[in-house]
Parts: sequence; C-alpha cells; structure tokens
Amino acid sequence: MNLRVKALVGGALLALTVAACGGEGAGGGTEESAPPEDRTIGVSMPTQTSERWIADGDSVREQLEELGYQVDLQYAGDDIPTQSQQVDQMITQGADVLIIAAIDGTALSSQLQAAADADIPVIAYDRLIRDSENVDFYVSFDNYRVGVAQAEALLTGLGLLTADGQPGEATGPFNVELFAGSLDDNNAHFFFDGAMDTLQPFIDDGSLAVKSGQAEIEQVAILRWQQETAQRRMEDLLTSSYNDGSRVDGVLSPYDGLSRGIITALQNAGYGAAASPMSVVTGQDAEIASVKLIDDGVQNSTIFKDTRLLAEQAVAAAEAFLAGEEPEANDTETYENGVKVVPSYLLPVETVYADDIAPLLVDSGYYTAEEVAAGQTD
Repeated sequence: MNLRVKALVGGALLALTVAACGGEGAGGGTEESAPPEDRTIGVSMPTQTSERWIADGDSVREQLEELGYQVDLQYAGDDIPTQSQQVDQMITQGADVLIIAAIDGTALSSQLQAAADADIPVIAYDRLIRDSENVDFYVSFDNYRVGVAQAEALLTGLGLLTADGQPGEATGPFNVELFAGSLDDNNAHFFFDGAMDTLQPFIDDGSLAVKSGQAEIEQVAILRWQQETAQRRMEDLLTSSYNDGSRVDGVLSPYDGLSRGIITALQNAGYGAAASPMSVVTGQDAEIASVKLIDDGVQNSTIFKDTRLLAEQAVAAAEAFLAGEEPEANDTETYENGVKVVPSYLLPVETVYADDIAPLLVDSGYYTAEEVAAGQTD
C-alpha cells in the first residue's frame, strides 16, 4: 500500500466526518443496506501530467478500496471531451457516487444532470464545478488563503515581511511579475484574489512594481496550468520588459509546475549564477521536483496541500451520501457556483520553505528524505 496513504487510512475509518442529520443528497435513491463491495465510486481526475493529480487519484482509490468499495478511477488527459465521456460511462455503468476534479468547471452540465436523474451524488474534488445545481458537495482547501500564503511567501523572500508576518528591513522597490492559473479553473481566481489582496498595499506604496504592467488575471493566466506556457511567458517578459538591464526580483507563481517553467526561463537568462541571484519564486502543491529545488535554494517556497487529507474528506462525503446522510460541511457561504452555494469542507494549508521540508513533508511520511534528495518519488 502507498506510503502516503498507510498512515491515514486508519484515520479515514475513525474520522469519517458525517453529520447524522438524516438528510439526503442527490443519491437518496441508493439502497443504504448494500455492503461496500456492492457499491462503485466513480473518480474522475483531470490529468496525469501533474504528479499532484496522480497522488490525489491514488489516495482516493486506495482509501476507498481499503473500505471495501469498487473504484472506477479515470484520468482525462486534460481533454474536456474525454472527461465528459468518462463521466458519462461511469453513470451508465451504475456508479453510486461520483467524485470529480473537473478540467473545466463549466463543461459537465449535461453529465451532472444525468447523474441527478439517476440519483447519483456528485462531489466536486478540489475544483468547484460551476453553473449547475447538481453539485452536492465540495471538498477542497482554503483557496483564498492559498493565495494569501503565496503572496506572504513572496514578500518574506524579498525581505518586506519577516517570517512571523511583521514588517521586514527591506524597503524596495522590487520588480515582480505575476502568474495565475487556468481561467477555467475556479480555484485560480481564489488564488489570485488572495494574492493580490495581500500584494496590493505594497504595490500602492511603491515597495513592489509590476514592471510589465500586466496585473490583471486575464493577462497573467496560464491555460491548463502548462509549464511550457509559463516558461514562454517568462521568456517574453524578460525580452520585452527587462532588456534594459533591470532585474526580476520576484515572481508570484501559483503552482510548482509553472514555477519550474519560470525558473528555467530565468536560468536561461543567467539568473541563479553568482553575479545574478535567482528571483524569489513561489509555488504550490509541494511537487517533489520543486521540493528539491527549494532544498537546493533555487525555488523559494511552495504551498503544501496534503492530498491524503483531501482524499479522506472525499471518502467521508461519499460514505455519508451512501448512508443517506449529509456530509459535514465547515463552509456553507463561500463557494457559490453561479447557481447555488455548494456546501463545502475546506482544509488548511502550510507554507514550505527549505527549513520546513523535514518537519512538514518527511516526518509526516508524505515523502522520504531519499525522495527529496533525488527529486523524484519511488
């Protein structure tokens, strides 16, 4: 069994967060007495190009299988029609619950209607599914707080803040550039809003300057979170806005894959050499390749979102629906999907700097020290 799941399956068994309020989700038509081995959970993940989503899929599958359920796990290769077809197939083959991390949060309306018609509850996994009333629950992290944490890490790396959030000794001005995720991912907007609400006072007082002038999410978004696209954009920024000898002091990056593309562009331009230190580059998801870069002093930080715990909450929600109950929500106000406020369970996040790798990632069993040193998982 995967090391990342062993320690938490027991917790999933003991801490299935079910509010026994007797309500029913969309899956009220399922037979509550059916044993787990007679239940199938459809799990739709967006891509295998990101190690984060592979880890999520593995965690959800392994925790569900440990409890005895049949699991239909599918990856869609970042292709919207493929994901639509896979979800359609899960429905026609009789899935009892669907757990969906959508590629495009607006592209599954017909599939969700079909699920509702078949009394199949739908759990949106980390990415909110929009513009449909047929989303029964949402499990995620505090995505606005992720953006705040990324911005605070950038400010800390530049010396404008101390590690405990107090004003630092640096005054700037520092040149920074901004990146955001894919516009069709609802989380990208929360990340960017949290970051910009945190950075804006420093931009207003002149401590930070966005030299390119590109500060709107539509200008800085990276479709499908692609590393190569981020690298090209960073290269274009260096050519167009930094050809006068000025430096990029920091880069707000919302995801480790983008961070690695940004870092490659900077390294190709001479950053990271003795005469030209690497820019402060943030990240998210604690991907092992980026954790090694942080350990090596190349990337500044990442945001750790423990996918084991997220999978645990998805499993808990599925179990609640199958029992004819409502999952426990700790947020019933924030996540309005254009049609309804989707009850949600939000998990906390941690900022990882070099000194945090051992206590947060290794000691918790998320990675081994050998994996960190190698920059890849076994």
